[in-house]
Amino acid sequence: MINGFYVIDAHCHIYPEKIASKAVAATDKFYGSTAYGEGTVNDLMSSYRELGVDHAVVQSVATTPHQVKSINEFIAKEVEASDGFLTGLGTLHPESDDICGDIEYLMELGLKGVKLHPDIQGFKVDTDNLLKIYECCEKKGLSILMHTGDYRYDNSNPNRVLPILKAYPKLTVIGAHFGGWSIWEEACEKYSDLPNFYVDCSSSFEFSDEVDFKALVLRYGTDRVLFGTDYPMWSAEKELKTFFAMNLHDEANRLILSENAKRIFNI
Repeated sequence: MINGFYVIDAHCHIYPEKIASKAVAATDKFYGSTAYGEGTVNDLMSSYRELGVDHAVVQSVATTPHQVKSINEFIAKEVEASDGFLTGLGTLHPESDDICGDIEYLMELGLKGVKLHPDIQGFKVDTDNLLKIYECCEKKGLSILMHTGDYRYDNSNPNRVLPILKAYPKLTVIGAHFGGWSIWEEACEKYSDLPNFYVDCSSSFEFSDEVDFKALVLRYGTDRVLFGTDYPMWSAEKELKTFFAMNLHDEANRLILSENAKRIFNI
């Protein structure tokens, strides 16, 4: 509990110990950043318990179809060993020979949704080989946490995501980074009226001097925003400080910090 609120970080990346430093360094290079954490489950859980974060939703992404099974098994194993502290999301890859089979297996493993990162995985979200993912996830009731937005690329900006949301109206998509990293306000303008689109606040508060994120929260609606940090990229302590500085009412804090994630990921 922090400031009297149960806190779920709904956007955390973890990696096996032997590759964590390499994986974090690759992400730092991609974004020109310096990660705050180590990217291991031990670092995540120890630092979060010390801070008072109550729960974390963990994930990783496959850059080839052959990585899907092993990554999902890794995430599931860490969730099982966490004594209820973690909820896991699975990864998928559009070039897999059996996407629906991959989805069945990640559900058998107990994973509660899917994470996609178009930029890291190297695809545009509206290409034909992605449609089977959306179709199967919609049918199974699995939510997709999707990296969205980047002024440098055209993989997951509103022009590509909007047709997916409209074509699969029963599919819940959580657009990471307020629906559009680096294009936050444009994304909010395009998505705010779509009932199957949610957002998280990860990797965004660092830019609070440039963007009024409280206005975005209110525009989306407090029942459609999830708290997330993009661990290991940012300090959860600093992110929470910025979040509470928005001075939202208690019910909004409760929804964003825990209740929305509980509902979407069946925590």
